[in-house]
Amino acid sequence: MQIQLEDQMVTLHVQYGKRKKLSVTVDGSDLITVKAPKGTSEETILGAVASIGPRILEQLRRNAAARKVPEAKRYEGEEVYLYLGREVALHELITVQEKNAEELKLALKKFYMSSLKKIIAERITRYQIQLRVKPKSIEIVESRTKWGSCSFDGKLTFNYRLAMAPPEVIDYVIIHELCHLLHMNHDRSFWRRLGSVMPDYKEKEAYLARQGQFMTL
Repeated sequence: MQIQLEDQMVTLHVQYGKRKKLSVTVDGSDLITVKAPKGTSEETILGAVASIGPRILEQLRRNAAARKVPEAKRYEGEEVYLYLGREVALHELITVQEKNAEELKLALKKFYMSSLKKIIAERITRYQIQLRVKPKSIEIVESRTKWGSCSFDGKLTFNYRLAMAPPEVIDYVIIHELCHLLHMNHDRSFWRRLGSVMPDYKEKEAYLARQGQFMTL
């Protein structure tokens, strides 16, 4: 089964079974699966898919972005790097004179770590008050897989690469981890509490999913 979503024709893999509701999923290989109750008409399926067309296309765009390989950094004075969501020349972030590529990379990482530590310290207080929580400690770390984490004993960690993200995206990760002090898993209560502080949090999640691969050294 196929459907036109904006300017793109997509193929739907429909599975009928004993279920009450229709669901649509898009996996990392762009496979769009529709699970529908037995006897569901094609018109109903196409209508349901069309109603969430923008979400499907956004996921397809994320998949395409994830498959792109970021260009290797050269670590030259005029090369630009992300800082708080903007592209900034390396020499505007750190001192570049008399440093080789490896030294520049190390200096830039230290800059991001120290900057994020200050940014987190400045921005977390308002959300602590709003959520009525207080972390035991806050640490800036290097991680390949997580933007932030919360331990069972109340210790928060944040990935130094967040310094490359816009301030509102940093706020999202701060709020996300603070909410884990109230709800350790991602149940409905967690997302409801997060949404009460940042209603548009899904936009920030989408940014990290789309741009995260480029926020790297």
